[in-house]
Amino acid sequence: MVCSRCKATVKSKLDKLGIIYQDVELGEVTVKGRLTPSQHKALYTSLKQSGFELISEKKNELIEKLKVTISDLENCSDENLQISYPDFISLNVKDSYISLNTLFSEIEGISIEKYIIKQKVEQLDQNNLDISEIAARMHYSSVAQLSGQFKSITGLTPLHFKQLRNFSLKNTSIN
Repeated sequence: MVCSRCKATVKSKLDKLGIIYQDVELGEVTVKGRLTPSQHKALYTSLKQSGFELISEKKNELIEKLKVTISDLENCSDENLQISYPDFISLNVKDSYISLNTLFSEIEGISIEKYIIKQKVEQLDQNNLDISEIAARMHYSSVAQLSGQFKSITGLTPLHFKQLRNFSLKNTSIN
């Protein structure tokens, strides 16, 4: 689901099938209780007719394991990380990087590489370290490499981003 109209469509399908749900978010539905096999099949068929797909629990578990592995990867020091990101991910999730990336892109809407970059941007946003310390902690070969990737995601250099964030925080605390 990629928009509010998609959420409305899914809610409508759930209502028609009499499936009680707690929440419908983009890409995720929280139902109350467990679906019976007939409810599951009816929901699968109904969603498929509208171009949606149910993601199996196995796929969800694999995506969660992948996200945990990426988090572990970000916490490794360069001395401990002696293999490439794709190899680290493949070994820890026990699946090929190409198939993991395909599944991840289908479910999350972005590639593993872009997800990792996004995680790094969020880490930069939450850190008060200087840019060279952040680049080293995030396994970048240089500050320029970090700046380039950061700018490709946010449209800003890391320094400009931090300045804007600091300005915003100061103005928020003044009010």
